Amino acid sequence: MFEKISLAGVNNLDWLRLRKSGIGGSDAGAICGVNPYSSAMKVFQDKTSEAVEEGNSEAVRIGHDLEDYVAQRFMEATGLKVRKSNYMYRSVEHPFMIADVDRLVAGEDAGLECKTTSAFNADKWADGGIPLHYVLQCYHYMAVTGKRVWYIAAVILGREFTYRRLEWDDELIERLIGIEDNFWNNHVAQGIMPPPDGSKACDEVLEQYFHTAKKASAIELTGFDEKLKRREEILGFIAELQKEQKQIEQEVKLFMQDNEFASSEAFRVSWKNIDSTKLDTKRIKEEKPELYADYGKVSHSRRFEVKAA
Repeated sequence: MFEKISLAGVNNLDWLRLRKSGIGGSDAGAICGVNPYSSAMKVFQDKTSEAVEEGNSEAVRIGHDLEDYVAQRFMEATGLKVRKSNYMYRSVEHPFMIADVDRLVAGEDAGLECKTTSAFNADKWADGGIPLHYVLQCYHYMAVTGKRVWYIAAVILGREFTYRRLEWDDELIERLIGIEDNFWNNHVAQGIMPPPDGSKACDEVLEQYFHTAKKASAIELTGFDEKLKRREEILGFIAELQKEQKQIEQEVKLFMQDNEFASSEAFRVSWKNIDSTKLDTKRIKEEKPELYADYGKVSHSRRFEVKAA
């Protein structure tokens, strides 16, 4: 069962605020740790902060503008009819779960998710594949609406149109609800940040939360000795692998000599001439200090270092 929240007359900022009231389909993959562009920590920040961020990237704009086109292509390819809902749905049993769906399929217990993606991501859709965070988005919508089928259609820009059909899966949906329940009730509701997962998204969140260190402040480091020893081991492995990588590259360069390109059946290698111009900031600072002061830009960040005691 679900309740319907009318979106009629709701502007974009109010819609974004409404999304903060629960876990949406696009949050599901991040919470489960399979979204390459987000993380549970980032979703936590969004749900617990007062700030309302409007997605204004080119990718977001393209996806929004082409949603109708993707839906039209889906109807042409399948013969099915789809319609906009104009409602947000909230699960009655699990009120932390909300769904703002792209389309509902007329005459069928199903919905449709519309995607637009770059040709660089075409391999993720090859052979019937679907990016995993999109799969979880669709199952999240099924869990909220109770619909037994969800279609996902994608236009791979400049390449092709494709679509997939996902059917209800009791085990997967039960597991997804459990993960989202834990995230909302044990983290968002309690104000306890979930653990990091090593992603760039987590780095960004930590930088925003803890941007500036208190001067000369210190705490005792407890419980991390074994992890930091493991970090040192990993750095050693990376150094060895990077040396091996460099050696291979040097061998190829020696083979190529002064040729710009080399190719085989499996690889195409380029070793091109690159000309670049960089400002000599040290010289400017010495010879034109007033110019350096006028145009110099101070950036603030924190450097993380680990040294043996």
